[in-house]
Amino acid sequence: MAASPFVWGIDIGKCALKALRCRVGTDPKKLAVEAFEYIEYPMILTQPEADPVELVQGALEQLISRHDLREDRVAVSVAGNRGLSKFIKLPPIEAKKIPDIVKYEARQQIPFPLEQVVWRWQRLAGGMEESGFVLDAEVALFAMKREEVFKALQPLVDAGVRVDILQLAPMALANMVIFDQLPSPVTSDPDNPAPSIALVSVGVDSTDLVITNGHRIWQRSMTVGGSNFTKALVQGMKLTFSRAENLKRNAVKAEDPKAVFKTMKPVFTEFAADLQRSLNYFSGTDRSATIQKVLLLGNATKLRGLTDYVAQQLQLDVQRLEKFNGLEGAALATPAFREQQLAFGTAYGLALQAAEMASIGTNLLPDEIVRDRIIEAKKPWAVVALVGLLAAALISFVSVFAAWTSYAPELYAAAFAKANDVKKQSGEAQSAIGQVRDRQKAAIDQQQWLAKVRNRRFESLDMLRAVQTLLPRDEGETPPENPADRMEMHIERLDCQYFPDLTTWFGGLKQQWEETHVKEEKPAAADPAAEGAAGESAPADAAAEDGAAPEQEPAATGPTGPGWVVELQGYHFHNEQRHEPDAGAQFLRSTLIKGLMGKGKKVVVSAGPLAGQEVSVSELGIGYPVIVRSSKIRTINIPIADLSEGSTRTGEPFGRPPVPANPNLPEEPQELVLKRQDFVIQFCWQPHPAGQQPAAPAAQSE
Repeated sequence: MAASPFVWGIDIGKCALKALRCRVGTDPKKLAVEAFEYIEYPMILTQPEADPVELVQGALEQLISRHDLREDRVAVSVAGNRGLSKFIKLPPIEAKKIPDIVKYEARQQIPFPLEQVVWRWQRLAGGMEESGFVLDAEVALFAMKREEVFKALQPLVDAGVRVDILQLAPMALANMVIFDQLPSPVTSDPDNPAPSIALVSVGVDSTDLVITNGHRIWQRSMTVGGSNFTKALVQGMKLTFSRAENLKRNAVKAEDPKAVFKTMKPVFTEFAADLQRSLNYFSGTDRSATIQKVLLLGNATKLRGLTDYVAQQLQLDVQRLEKFNGLEGAALATPAFREQQLAFGTAYGLALQAAEMASIGTNLLPDEIVRDRIIEAKKPWAVVALVGLLAAALISFVSVFAAWTSYAPELYAAAFAKANDVKKQSGEAQSAIGQVRDRQKAAIDQQQWLAKVRNRRFESLDMLRAVQTLLPRDEGETPPENPADRMEMHIERLDCQYFPDLTTWFGGLKQQWEETHVKEEKPAAADPAAEGAAGESAPADAAAEDGAAPEQEPAATGPTGPGWVVELQGYHFHNEQRHEPDAGAQFLRSTLIKGLMGKGKKVVVSAGPLAGQEVSVSELGIGYPVIVRSSKIRTINIPIADLSEGSTRTGEPFGRPPVPANPNLPEEPQELVLKRQDFVIQFCWQPHPAGQQPAAPAAQSE
């Protein structure tokens, strides 16, 4: 045990690091707070762009820079969903056989081999023992995978913090509420216990529910947390995560508080419903238990109206735990502690266990670490023993030196030769080990490089979203009845191909580029029959019919460097004479081509520094669209079904009322005549890491 009388309870949360430095107060039933720390991370650990290891390491460095933890006893928590908690009712059994039956239950309850987990158990208060037999005994079983234990300890080990106790956060909360809000289990009557208290600790991504009367403990984790309110604001009010988080914390000061709370109301309802289901399940498992009140912990419970809403839904006494009865000290009166008091429940429970004042005293610290601590405590005796060994060695050296003076080299020539051989073999082995280490380092470097490209998984989604946004569509709720009058393009196929140098692709499409990006295109012939017969023609040909060559922009220099060429294949019906001049290929130019040139709508970035912001398609690396091929306009006939009541014929063309069925007339299906043009459009795509501002794009002429 550490020599200092002070203890630390450190709760490494997903929003901030909370720590309490305490000691046993003048009243043995109180804990005196000497110092506290609330270190908020620059961003929540669960955000996509966050680096949890770096953020936690930075918070620990701030804690160590302000306080010396080396001589104090330190207790640290891990989230409840990273471990397993079971409360087992034992049958009547001999007291000495309890460890054996607990080990048997551990093999049944823990879904991993016991060699792969760190597990502990403790007999809870209650039950009775007579003549060596235990009746109505209950034990608490806790387990955590060894790899998860070392993963949780690694940031503290790197920061140089010596951890003495590792506990699950729900059990730290149980220790807190038993010590602070309930009579002592030692003095209370187990046959007539006090009413239970439900403690609801709202975290970032989950909520811990602990129900206890001092003798029995029931615990459950719910999936609703404080970030659910933030996500509701992100989706409902189209905000970034950071702005939504700030708005949630200052909802009352918002421009329209009513709209903010209306957006979060579904989360209020979900939270209350999940809590109600959990309480109903607890009441079903223990029908003799009664819940006296519900206490709320966590900064998320500061939301205006949450306490009253939950109380109304549960029909129970619900209140925030705004005062700790078992704590004393001048630090509790500071504004900083009062502002963040709801976040220190877990740290309070950890400090109680470190001070050996908690009801649950299990420690998930691995045995090997505990063993090393015991050895370290015995180091002074080891130094004394080492001095004795050195003295004995000195005496031995004197005797050996006397023998060495009579040394004859020729007697040891063979031994020296063997020693040289062993030395040579050792050098070769060390060289081989060095080569293996070099290969290992190369493999690690490759692995780290692959990890850096994880954000690129969003780039294709951003490109597809951009294409979808730029496709023309009709404004208004009701599109035109005739498909020919709709602003629609039907994409049948999307494909892409990678080019190490896009100059190769663009060099073969110079003519198509010039035909695509014509400044002005003369209207097509007035005769619909001539239009259908002539089909699609290049803009240069259309202008030539009026006796003048089309005016064009100067040819673009084209893209350079590696990238992708994306190809869209589809068709449209916007080819009627009434659509001139915006028909045929000109319809493609004025809509999709124009948008792909960066003159259309903006799209929302999925991830990265610009996540949630609107950017142009050129900032996504999209450009240089070309109409590679457009077919002649051809006429197609589409049967129209007649949906009028009592009719047995197909429907009439658009704009004409249905004709009642006449049994004397032959059934002639009516058809819709449309003019279809097929097209193939290609454009280049040089993606950047998700949300990263690209370098200035090369000029592209329209």
